[in-house]
Amino acid sequence: MALLIVLAALALLMYTAYRGYSVILMAPICALAAVLLTDPTLVAPVFSGIFMEKMVVFVKLYFPVFLLGSLFGKLVEMSGFSKAIVNAVIGWIGREKAIAVIVVVCALLTYGGVSLFVVVFAVYPFAAELFRQGNIPKRLIPGVIALGAFSFTMDSLPGTPQIQNIIPTTFFKTTTWAAPWLGTLGALFIFVVGLLYLNYRRRQLIAAGEGYGTQLHNEPAPVDTSNLPSPWLAIAPLVLIGVVNFALTRLIPLWYGTSHTLALPGLSKPVTTAIPSVTAIWAVEGALLFGCLFVLLTAFGAVRTRVQEGSKQAVAGALLAAMNTASEYGFGGVIAALPGFIAVSHALAAIPNPLVNAAISVSTLAGITGSASGGMSLALAALSEQFIAAANAAHIPMEVLHRVVAMASGGMDTLPHNGAVITVLAVTGLTHRESYRDIFAITVIKTLAVFFVITVYYLTGWV
Repeated sequence: MALLIVLAALALLMYTAYRGYSVILMAPICALAAVLLTDPTLVAPVFSGIFMEKMVVFVKLYFPVFLLGSLFGKLVEMSGFSKAIVNAVIGWIGREKAIAVIVVVCALLTYGGVSLFVVVFAVYPFAAELFRQGNIPKRLIPGVIALGAFSFTMDSLPGTPQIQNIIPTTFFKTTTWAAPWLGTLGALFIFVVGLLYLNYRRRQLIAAGEGYGTQLHNEPAPVDTSNLPSPWLAIAPLVLIGVVNFALTRLIPLWYGTSHTLALPGLSKPVTTAIPSVTAIWAVEGALLFGCLFVLLTAFGAVRTRVQEGSKQAVAGALLAAMNTASEYGFGGVIAALPGFIAVSHALAAIPNPLVNAAISVSTLAGITGSASGGMSLALAALSEQFIAAANAAHIPMEVLHRVVAMASGGMDTLPHNGAVITVLAVTGLTHRESYRDIFAITVIKTLAVFFVITVYYLTGWV
């Protein structure tokens, strides 16, 4: 019975997310319903002592990353830098290679710190124009954007400032640059296999007589590419974020050591911070802050009249994204405390290989929640100690575990109820029936890449 209660809570959260209900509302309801069925007297203590505690810890650690990332993405959009980058890549690669152009543009923007949701809005008008000119079926656009924005730059490439690459750092005491060789090889696997698949689909559809399409929805107006900033200036803040992130990752431990104690006259007791657990977070926050300041200084004339409204939108987006994931983290903490989860934990522990165990666990929960960051948070809240113990017993570096967990979070998360999937389909005016097949193919490729990386590690020992 205890196991059924846990499974029912997970199923209810998945169903309500798929139906479009707010995770912020439904995560505590699903968690506390499970507690109610287990022991009604524990509902209030669990809500205050576990759910809210976990939720607050998540917000404390990661909200600044969500906020600065959202603000940076908005500034890049308002400044015209995103348009300049897209236009430049089109010129560099060529309009005839429309699929590769859009994938590369999405990759540049997301690896540079722009939120994947911002990327969808910034890139879609260019994608529609290129596909229309090349008579490429429009229904491939969501799959192309998914490959560029929702896959290898989200969690595979070392140093990416996306939240899926940051969350593991606090559990495994790693940095965003963990396992650079494995991450790069995994990214290349996804990029190459993904492009091969999408070009195969393009040839298949064109051979069947399908063109760009007619009677389409949400068709964007022609893109105005006049008065765009220099592409070199536009890409500079993305490069700056990578450089500053790398530098701060190295410098913060030198400045603060392994532990820092803060003692101020107004504090009742000193505050001690374990530096390895926050190095990656501080480095990314610092890098994003530098990126925001750079855009403001170099494009002030273009953004000054829109900063007030744009910053409000950025804050609203950051709050929603952070609270969604924090709620799922709180849900994971509650579920992990219930008797029924012991059976789940034992079942997962029965998978003998620590990396395969972690990959399957994280990918499964990401699929259930429809969120890479949410599923990973849920899994790590419940199972991180088990993952660490198993990896240590097998002499597997935490950097490898970090990369596998991060990549697994972005595997099966893009099921039909995923927020990014719903967003990209809504923006492009397409339906699940028309375009989800190609998004799911990228999902499968992304999942296979996790096991490709695990295989490479065991064959070569590369990190």
